[in-house]
Parts: sequence; structure tokens; C-alpha cells
Amino acid sequence: MYIQPNIENRVEKFLSITEKNMGGALGISFTSFKSDEVTATMPVDENTIQPFGLLHGGASVALAETLASIGAWLNIEEEGKTAVGVEINANHVRSAQKGETVRGVSKPIHTGRQTQVWETKIFNEDEKLVCISRCTLAVVDI
Repeated sequence: MYIQPNIENRVEKFLSITEKNMGGALGISFTSFKSDEVTATMPVDENTIQPFGLLHGGASVALAETLASIGAWLNIEEEGKTAVGVEINANHVRSAQKGETVRGVSKPIHTGRQTQVWETKIFNEDEKLVCISRCTLAVVDI
């Protein structure tokens, strides 16, 4: 796993407070943390497919919002604040089948003090685009 040096303490904090959550239930595994890019993989398995054995669009959206939220949180300078999704959209452009692993890459479009906007692209094992998503997040007190 790659961790950008200037955010290493934030990532350590994130990893230490992570309890059972949706990301864990879906098998999301972070692979890189940078202030301008967060990446993770997710298996296409019984927890993430729809009834016909294809990646469920909701699982793609959950991966996208998870990546965007963590990326946004890494860019918040004030302690005691976090980022929460207020709007997300997704275009599903290709399917992924059970047994594959998808990879999400999230990058900031806007990182303001009160709102952030992140774009996430999800790729299949052949590096073909499966889903593209844009998430608007609010920076709130926790």
C-alpha cells in the first residue's frame, strides 16, 4: 500500500478507527492514499453482484463514495471535521462479472473549506472503464 508521506498520520488515524462498515462488508481494500488520489480494489463476489452475476451498480456507487469521502477527509486541515456525501451520480458503462476484481481511482475536482467534489473511475481487470462517478461532499463537524 502506498501512503503519501505528508498525510501519513491521517492515514494511520483512519486505519486505526476503521471498524466494521460497508466498505469492509463489500471487501474494499485501499491500495494508495495521496492528497490528490485515493485508490482501492473491490471483489465482484456474492456481496457486490446483482441477481445475474454482474457487478451491482449500487456497489460501484458505494466504492466511489467511499473513495471520495476518504480523499476529501485527507484534504481537510481542521481537526474535528469530516466529509460526507451530499450528492453522487454514476454512469455505468461496462459490466464486470463475478470472480473479477475492480479498481477505483478517485481524484479531486474541487477541495474547498465547506465543499469538495471528487471524480471516481472504476476499472475492470483489463483496465477498461466500468463506471465513472462524481460525488459532492460537505465538510462537517464530527
